[in-house]
Amino acid sequence: MTFGGGYAMLPILEREVVDNKGWATDEELANYFAVGQCTPGVIAVNTATFIGYNERGIPGGIMATLGVVFPSLVIIMSLAGIIRAFSDNPFVIKAFAGVRACVCVLIFNSIVKLFKGAVKNKITFIIYLVVVLLSVFLDVSPVIIVLADIALGIILQAITMKLEREGGNK
Repeated sequence: MTFGGGYAMLPILEREVVDNKGWATDEELANYFAVGQCTPGVIAVNTATFIGYNERGIPGGIMATLGVVFPSLVIIMSLAGIIRAFSDNPFVIKAFAGVRACVCVLIFNSIVKLFKGAVKNKITFIIYLVVVLLSVFLDVSPVIIVLADIALGIILQAITMKLEREGGNK
C-alpha cells in the first residue's frame, strides 16, 4: 500500500480504524486527517500516531507509528534493487502506470469521504468553496488558509453558543 503515499493509505486507515476496530468515528478520523495534514510529516503516519496516542498514550503513539512505517520500509528496501533493475522494462512501466491510475482512485475516494464528512451545511460549503478558490486560483499558502479557518471556526462556534444562550433565555 505504499504506492501513492499517505493519501492512498487513508481508505485503509478508515476501514481499520472506524469500521473494523471502532477506535474512532468518521468525524474523529476526519479531524485526525485535518490535524495530520497540518503537522510536519506524512498524513497517514501522523494520523496513525494520533490514533495510537489517543488509544494508549505515548506507547500507543509509538507503536502505531511503527505499525504504519515499518511494513512499507521493509517492502521498499526489499524491492528497491529489483525495481531499479527492471525500471526500463516496458511491462514494468505499464504496470506502474496502472498502479498510478489506481492510486488516483484511492485518493479521490478519500476526498469524497472527507468532503461528505466535512461539508454538512451551507456555511461549511461556502468555506469549502472559498478555500478551493484561494488555494487553486490565488495560490494562497495552505498555512494561511488553515490558520484563517481555525479562527473562523472559533468565531462561528462562539456565535452559535451565544445564539443558543440567548434562545434559552427567552
